[in-house]
Amino acid sequence: MNVRKLALDLLNKTEKAGQYSNIAIDNAIKANSLDGKDSAFLCVLVYGVIERRITLDHIINSLSSLPPSKIESGTRNAIRLGLYQLIYLDKVPVHAAINESVELCQKRSRGFVNAILRGYTRKADEIKFPDRESSPIEYLSVTYSFPIAICRRFCDIFGFDKCEKILSSFSGEGGMTLRVNTLKNTREELLESLAKKGIKASPAPLSPCGIAVEHASAEAVGVNEGLCFVQDEASQLCVLALGAKEGDRVLDICACPGSKSFGAAIEMSNCGELRAFDLHENKLSLVKSGAERLGISIITTSARDGREFAPAIEGYADKIICDVPCSGFGVMAKKPEIRYKDPAESAGLPQIQYDILCNASRYLKAGGTLIYSTCTLLPEENQNNIEKFIAAHGDFELCDFEIGNVKSNGGMLTLNPYDHGTDGFFIAKLRKEKQ
Repeated sequence: MNVRKLALDLLNKTEKAGQYSNIAIDNAIKANSLDGKDSAFLCVLVYGVIERRITLDHIINSLSSLPPSKIESGTRNAIRLGLYQLIYLDKVPVHAAINESVELCQKRSRGFVNAILRGYTRKADEIKFPDRESSPIEYLSVTYSFPIAICRRFCDIFGFDKCEKILSSFSGEGGMTLRVNTLKNTREELLESLAKKGIKASPAPLSPCGIAVEHASAEAVGVNEGLCFVQDEASQLCVLALGAKEGDRVLDICACPGSKSFGAAIEMSNCGELRAFDLHENKLSLVKSGAERLGISIITTSARDGREFAPAIEGYADKIICDVPCSGFGVMAKKPEIRYKDPAESAGLPQIQYDILCNASRYLKAGGTLIYSTCTLLPEENQNNIEKFIAAHGDFELCDFEIGNVKSNGGMLTLNPYDHGTDGFFIAKLRKEKQ
């Protein structure tokens, strides 16, 4: 199997079809029965080229005598693939990066691709990037490969310096974080098992039930055996902030693919009731199969629109997870395509999120706890929604929480990859006052 050719095929396919690369890569690995080394190389190439697309295109346009519109998309992807290896992969020989990329092209474009790639090896130091001082937004865009709209919006939120640090930390190869299934083993036992397999792993720095893993597949670490599941530390902290315990009645309003439901059920020692809802019936199979694999029996699932009131469960729950659909501008390291979305496209989301939150709050018992969360860094989807909700619901209050050395600020917590090493994530903890 020519992994570079497969990478180019996937880049062309995802660009034309608008499919998420993680789905296309998973399908390709299974279809071609790639081993660990080849599957890892495929992931690096496809994710890397998508992630660095703006930077790579700036370099291509600087070296090309043709206007950008005259370069065919397949040819451009072949050049991107070669450049990515030349610039970011130290272990790939220069001749392999160039020659293999040229061979992937149709004959009529091979000379052009060869000229661009070899031109980079000679003129890399001559390529000019936007100036950090005089053109700060353009500098961020080209240097870290984010569209102008994202750079401008993040600068408005965080200021230039912190924006640059966050954008930088969204780039590059990240490891995998596991949530230990303590129904089957302890964190120490799983760490010992991974060490025996030669897998580099360590306790996650923030979550007491998390493990950080380097360069290993989900299958290799014990996911199929139900010893753990993949979950970012931020998401783990979200579940821990809920404080679910044995015997609780818990609702997960927007549950799929189910990691927060699984984490809450484990915290409950698989004792109590946990009802997982999602708008899409077909996705709930992921929750069912995941629960079975993990040995969790207290989760039931049903399709439900989070905005539509269900009188039968009014005042039902001790605890509620309200992880609402969001723009995803906190998981751009894992889903690089998201970085190319215009924030303006998400303008309607805050109202949908607010409606889901208001509806979910009706299912909570007096004295119960509700966690509102998103995987985005945009305040209109996060603290603005919470402040609006508190102002309109006098029977709810924010309550502070602390997990390890991570503390909320007035009951709200924003995590980001630069400060915390996690996904970009927002958590708010709400309590319904006793009547």
